[in-house]
Amino acid sequence: MPTSFLLERLHAVGLTDIAAVEPVTGGLAATAGLARRGDGTSVFVKAFGEPPSSDVFAAEAEGLTVLRDAGGVATPEIILADRDLLVLSTLQPRPETGSFWEQLAHALAHLHTTTPNPRFGWHRDNWLGRRRQVNTWNDDGHEFFAQHRLLRWLGERRVREALDAADRAALERLCGRLPELLPVKPACLTHGDLWALNVMATPDGRPALIDPAVSYTWAEVDLAHLWTTAPPPEAHVFFELYAELTGLDRDWRERMPILQLRQHLAVIAQFDPDWGAADIVRATLAPFRHRPGATAPPAAPTTPAHRKAP
Repeated sequence: MPTSFLLERLHAVGLTDIAAVEPVTGGLAATAGLARRGDGTSVFVKAFGEPPSSDVFAAEAEGLTVLRDAGGVATPEIILADRDLLVLSTLQPRPETGSFWEQLAHALAHLHTTTPNPRFGWHRDNWLGRRRQVNTWNDDGHEFFAQHRLLRWLGERRVREALDAADRAALERLCGRLPELLPVKPACLTHGDLWALNVMATPDGRPALIDPAVSYTWAEVDLAHLWTTAPPPEAHVFFELYAELTGLDRDWRERMPILQLRQHLAVIAQFDPDWGAADIVRATLAPFRHRPGATAPPAAPTTPAHRKAP
């Protein structure tokens, strides 16, 4: 969608000193741009042609605020968040240096280790792209992840078309075995959509996060999204340092495909093409497909190769 409608919406809310909006790339669900103001400064603006809900930007703004205030993570300043428009202060592209990724490891470890919560969920539902993220409270992390992060997607039309009955049954079988496959861990505040393009930098070069879908859940949900969406080579120091700072066991890499199923299912549900997400889901579910006379599937599937995220 052209950015001209962003200019119209900016003028409608009183930001009349903006003369033009330049498109920006990276986002998939909404139209975004960089709006130049009369004083030479700029703001970031985002809108949907047809918003999926009246609360989509309010939920995003809340997520940015809680990540900053409760988790100590840098996020953009919220200038305006209403039904039709989100306006934020601008950030910078992240530097591709090892020192930057080391700073991110410290920031994410701080977020995850200082925000424990006794329950899994959030006080409201929020949004993952154009689809609602259900955050109903649950005391059991395995049940929460199964019901609201995996099985929730089976009702989506594109997911039904992409996965056959055996695949869907395999997902249900995997969910039944989650307590065997994933260790019991506490809930903490998570970003919820932490692929590499949602990592940017403040004007002074510190890591900053955008586009959250926050909830209290396992910290490794954030880790899996970065791990499986082809971060740059410089990011290897992030994973090593994050594991050291948070005391991860040596088996954490083997858990990443299961945890990332949620994000692959969300991509299938919303986008065509799905950038290979359905193939990765089927590969991860393969050990859980029923075969007459087959032995029980292994404790965890083999980690698929990293893929380039959409």
